[in-house]
Amino acid sequence: MLTLHHLEKSRSHRIVWLLELLGVEYQIKTYQRDAKTLLAPAELKAIHPLGKSPVLTDGDRVIAESGALIDYLVEVYGQGRLQPGKDNLDAWVDYRYWLHYAEGSLMPWLLMNLVFTQIPKQPMPFFIKPVAKGISGKVLEQLVTPNLNTHLPFIEQQLEGKRWLLGEQLTAADVQMSFPLQAVAARMDVKAYPNLAAYVARIQEEPSWQQVIAKVGPLKFPG
Repeated sequence: MLTLHHLEKSRSHRIVWLLELLGVEYQIKTYQRDAKTLLAPAELKAIHPLGKSPVLTDGDRVIAESGALIDYLVEVYGQGRLQPGKDNLDAWVDYRYWLHYAEGSLMPWLLMNLVFTQIPKQPMPFFIKPVAKGISGKVLEQLVTPNLNTHLPFIEQQLEGKRWLLGEQLTAADVQMSFPLQAVAARMDVKAYPNLAAYVARIQEEPSWQQVIAKVGPLKFPG
């Protein structure tokens, strides 16, 4: 039996989505974040030493990392679904690109944006707050925002005239990109990116995504 070790407010929502799309039998074990630190509970370390989510167990096999999980599920349980074959090499290359781009290129900037936006809001001595605010503001202004202003127009252009990243057919690359782009739509003004906004809306309207919400609740983002 496949068991997804699911953490609230985490990237494991997209693994639930993939499992729903594949129509395989699975169960979910849900973990709650620490109310103060928002970190994953120590119990997850009993499943994987890093104590992170998502983690999937398939019998005695333990698989971690979203990209690796997606690859595993599509290869082992997909029966040729949700990824292009190598007979269409251009589509296969694009699929692999988005599968790795989500975590390798886009998510670091989104995480930095969250961290440096939140730092000035944290409790600290009053004389430290202006310093923290100033440093965070400079990092956002000179590093984080310029990079996001490069990535988001790129994604917007890549979605032009497409329903999904590879065209009309939803793939596991869309599953992987669903978390960062829903984070963008939740935290940022995306009026300047109508293709991106419409793409996120299509994800959230998908019947299979509605099944995710029914099972583990809506995807919420801190900040």
